[in-house]
Amino acid sequence: MAVRHQLIKRSPEELWAVLADRSRYEDWVVGTARSRPKDGNWPEVGATLEYTVRLGPWDVTGCTTVRHSVPPRTLELEVDSGRLGTARIAIEVRPWGADSLVIIDEHPLAGPGGRLHNGALDLLLQLRHRSMLSRLAAVAEQAPVRASSGA
Repeated sequence: MAVRHQLIKRSPEELWAVLADRSRYEDWVVGTARSRPKDGNWPEVGATLEYTVRLGPWDVTGCTTVRHSVPPRTLELEVDSGRLGTARIAIEVRPWGADSLVIIDEHPLAGPGGRLHNGALDLLLQLRHRSMLSRLAAVAEQAPVRASSGA
């Protein structure tokens, strides 16, 4: 299991706006060359995105399904990469003062990743998460701040 966290200089609601925008998925998910809606209303439970990953001259298509969603705190995804297997990715957003502490927890479920899961794979996932959280922070922190609708 690979767990990583990062402080992002946006409120949980502002950060959730990025997570909930399916058109931004490829902007922060490492390896995704493009993504497109498949079924449902992202990020409602059961909604899916289809994505493409480029591996050299090859394209690999997969599907990401929302398994659990509690805006603006929790988003759990199941990533199905076909013959490469499936993985669970849980994203937790905690308020941290005016900012958000984002925790990503990923582990393989089935396929080669699940069968071969070990410390070396976790190390690779940690490196991927470091990049993914940096990209998510950049996307969220560069997005315009929405005006508060509070009283």
